[in-house]
Amino acid sequence: MLRIECPCCGPRDHDEFRYGGDASVTRPAYDDPDFEAWYRYVFVRENPAGLHREYWQHVVGCRQWLVVERDTRSHTIASIRFARETRA
Repeated sequence: MLRIECPCCGPRDHDEFRYGGDASVTRPAYDDPDFEAWYRYVFVRENPAGLHREYWQHVVGCRQWLVVERDTRSHTIASIRFARETRA
């Protein structure tokens, strides 16, 4: 089982969190009319083997959004930060 150390609540099982997607993808501007940019943002994703930045929300606890840097091969977590303190 994956254990995530919430900065507010301490170590918790991943069942308390909701996966929020790739934290390394830059969202196009709200009024950007470029269809291809939005298509790539919504549907095109890398499938990395190794360190990967992901958004997770602690829905059962403090409800904070976190950026978790996780190794996709071993599920080892390298770092956890509040999403509000991190730029994508």
